[in-house]
Amino acid sequence: MIFSHEYFLRISILMAPKWFKRVQLENEEIILTVLPGDIIPCLSFLKKHTNTQYKLLVDLCGLDFPNRTQRFEIVYNLLSVFYNSRITLKVCIDETTPIDSCFEIYSSASWCEREVWDMFGVFFTNHPDLRRILTDYGFEGHPLRKDFPLTGYKEICYDDSEKRIISKQIQMTQEFRMFKFLSPWQN
Repeated sequence: MIFSHEYFLRISILMAPKWFKRVQLENEEIILTVLPGDIIPCLSFLKKHTNTQYKLLVDLCGLDFPNRTQRFEIVYNLLSVFYNSRITLKVCIDETTPIDSCFEIYSSASWCEREVWDMFGVFFTNHPDLRRILTDYGFEGHPLRKDFPLTGYKEICYDDSEKRIISKQIQMTQEFRMFKFLSPWQN
């Protein structure tokens, strides 16, 4: 089935009054903004209802907007193979608000939620194994936050004299440099 505006209208009529803050159609893709407490019933409905059948969670990722009061945006990308349709759900939360894990609805969410936890620090309640996945267990901070320093806090290197890996604080020295903005290929 090719995506149609009728399909979009059918979904928005079925669900809009219940869970959505905003429903929009952008570049022939449905984008739904959901309240944080309503993400689990909404995902469950989208997966199980006959008119939607979004059986696959393709991706779950996080975005950071530090100038907003609800700083983080969690994005769920779903696919309905039966209807040949994709839908995007967005949930906006602040730094301290946890969000419910959708692991029991979509088992593929486990690794994605761990990645969002590791990189952004968004806590997922009821997650079976929420621990760091891309950084070291002793790592401080969350690297994809906009306020995280580009160089990090520590440097990890191998010390030949001690024959082990050590971590030390980063010391950045900045020398004054003069740049000549001339091209070497021009006369």
